[in-house]
Amino acid sequence: MSHELRFDGRVVLVTGAGGGLGREYALAFASRGASVVVNDLGGDKKGEGKNSTAADKVVEEIRSCGGKAVADYNSVEEGEKVIQTALDAFGRIDVLINNAGILRDRSFGRTSDHDWDLVHRVHLRGAFKVTRAAWPHMRKQNYGKIIMTSSTSGVLGNFGQANYSAAKLGLVGLSNTLSIEGRKYNIHCNSIVPTAASRLTHGILPSDVMEALRPEYVAPYVVYLCHESCPETGGVFPIAGGWASQLRWQESAGAVLFGKGGSVPSPEMVRDNWVQVTDWSGQKQPKTQGALNFPELLARLEEAKASSMSESSADSMSANDIVRQLKASESHFTYTFKNVILYALAVGVRFEEDFSHLKFVYERDDNFGVLPTFGVIPAQDSIGPLISHAADVAGIPLDPSKFLHGEQFLELYKPIPTSGTVTNTAEVVDILDKGKGALILVNVITRDDKGEAICSNQFSFYIGGGGGFGGKRHSDHTKPLAATPKHPPDASIKEKTSCCQALWYRLCGDYNPIHIDPQFAQMGGFSTPILHGLCSFGFAVRHILKQYADDDVTKFKAVKTRFSKPVIPGQTIQTDMWRNGNRVLFQCKVVENGQVVLSGGYVDLKNVTDSKKALPNGNALRSQPLKAEELKSETLFKEIAQRISDNPDLVKKVKGIFEWNVTKGGKPTGHWIVDLKSGRGSVTVGPCKQGKPDCSITVDDDDLVSIAKGKANPQQLFINGKLKVKGNIMLTTKLGQIFKEHAKI
Repeated sequence: MSHELRFDGRVVLVTGAGGGLGREYALAFASRGASVVVNDLGGDKKGEGKNSTAADKVVEEIRSCGGKAVADYNSVEEGEKVIQTALDAFGRIDVLINNAGILRDRSFGRTSDHDWDLVHRVHLRGAFKVTRAAWPHMRKQNYGKIIMTSSTSGVLGNFGQANYSAAKLGLVGLSNTLSIEGRKYNIHCNSIVPTAASRLTHGILPSDVMEALRPEYVAPYVVYLCHESCPETGGVFPIAGGWASQLRWQESAGAVLFGKGGSVPSPEMVRDNWVQVTDWSGQKQPKTQGALNFPELLARLEEAKASSMSESSADSMSANDIVRQLKASESHFTYTFKNVILYALAVGVRFEEDFSHLKFVYERDDNFGVLPTFGVIPAQDSIGPLISHAADVAGIPLDPSKFLHGEQFLELYKPIPTSGTVTNTAEVVDILDKGKGALILVNVITRDDKGEAICSNQFSFYIGGGGGFGGKRHSDHTKPLAATPKHPPDASIKEKTSCCQALWYRLCGDYNPIHIDPQFAQMGGFSTPILHGLCSFGFAVRHILKQYADDDVTKFKAVKTRFSKPVIPGQTIQTDMWRNGNRVLFQCKVVENGQVVLSGGYVDLKNVTDSKKALPNGNALRSQPLKAEELKSETLFKEIAQRISDNPDLVKKVKGIFEWNVTKGGKPTGHWIVDLKSGRGSVTVGPCKQGKPDCSITVDDDDLVSIAKGKANPQQLFINGKLKVKGNIMLTTKLGQIFKEHAKI
């Protein structure tokens, strides 16, 4: 084993050493003979408060093991006082670890001047003040080791940490400059990018990750970087859980652009050659530190001016060639009523007092059917491998965190079966160059077991970072969007999503981690997992069917929309609708922030005429009933009217208005209103004149008579779907007041 790295006679100052990483550094240096100054103001992670306890505990730990240490309670903004503590106690300063830090996380638009200034004062200004106070002493003794603590947020950025990330990258720049200025004085300065469990990461990282990233795994690397035998300076070193690496700046090979005769290039020339500017195939590390390599740059410019500036034509395969090369793929998708019900729940179908939801979530309901937007589920199952293959052939980098669903078109040719095996034929119809990304259009036709087309889909997928290959920007294959009207909508429906909405929808087949994994979502630029666009899509179509088609799925024809912004699970979706004949234009926005999330949308309906005008509550006007005299139950309602007349106290006991829709052979035939809420009560034929009824009951004429005679069980009829109730279902328990002592018919 090689000799131990010792720090006997050296004085080490660690800021923010009252806990976490700072504490581990202090203990590690002390265990190897260093005299340690434990600096900690004792505030909380937001930089508020002051307490000497944290620093004192670490000093006591060191002294109890035979080490030498003193505490310092000054703020790092008082750098002179901090360094003076080291000089007073030990007479010198050899190693400085700038570790103190706080967090005041806010999204950029909500970051106040105070949030910005306080984070910079502690991280960047604090490191500057303490280092500047130590600098002359290190120069005089011709020796010093300095560590700046940066962060992955500083190197890569992070949502909600604009103040923190700016300060942390500032420390890297400060370290680079000090390493240059300190060379002739034997002062080395490096930056570390540690990832470790600490009070700043508590509550952010899962417990198992916190365990794997204990701060003691970082300390050995810091100890070595600060030892007199380590030659490193000007480096940036990520460290986490026992792993470490070195970061370095790189530049692409780049491109030199001139117009004719060496003139200034046009912006269009820059656009057309941008792929060369950002080409990393010939990347290199800058050879000099602190300045550009001007001789090399000037040589390149002269060479470029002397050569012809004609555009080079790449021999790469065009997007059209790629599309022609790709073959359509065929796949099969088997599902049962359980998949249908899960999908309905995943797109927001929930319990309603009128039990209208049963037709989408109860397989034994007489009207059990499939929401039209379920048509995307079998189709989506067929396109994953096709997209990957297309991106691979086209040379488009496919980063899952930058893979987004752009637009969606769905057309139904007939209602979707409630179960079965369908066949999907999927093909890439175009690949578009959108500059910063690529757009892949995929058409999918879904057929039943007889080979008949059920529906067709067009998926539009955006691949961030995949553009710049010189392809076309528009396609004749794209299903167009519709312009959103400027005037107020004809109708709107608001519905709050569940915080678990994305968890349910992903079980329908879209397992992209961006919808459930917080860290993956942040890689994609989102602060938290987002709801699937196709889930919001399902909400919107449900709203339109409810508003304009009385939830009749047979009236749905097609839908098209663009996914403009994400929805966060738990937010409220508002669907604004404009009716124009059988086409309903729509737009969805999030109520909480006003952002439009679905835009340019339309739903085409069929067999919906003006005679079915929608009311604001989404219920359609009913067709006029046939004459009540044609029904057996007419006698029953006459007797109910007599009972109400004989017993006016029924109004006080019931307090409700009942709407009876009596059918014959499945068709609406009779319509009565039993008013046990107004005046002395009444029974009338026709629509309710006192406003919306409290409870609406639909039942067959024969079944109603059987109930009145006591020969039929209403609960059993309800379970079998032969008796349907909407509104306040609890009021039906009071109907015994008028049905007791069975009616004599």
